[in-house]
Amino acid sequence: MRGLLGLLILVLDIIAIVDVLKSSMDTGKKALWIILIIILPVIGMALYFLIGKKT
Repeated sequence: MRGLLGLLILVLDIIAIVDVLKSSMDTGKKALWIILIIILPVIGMALYFLIGKKT
């Protein structure tokens, strides 16, 4: 079960990173969001979808 949860988090993180790369943010903000998502996978992804997409 833990492996399935880890795979789900990985897929959602990849989706978040692709969304960051497609966004119209400047390069610095994109880099910061990607680093945050990689370092803190669950929290970074959640923060991006809650507040990052609005900026």
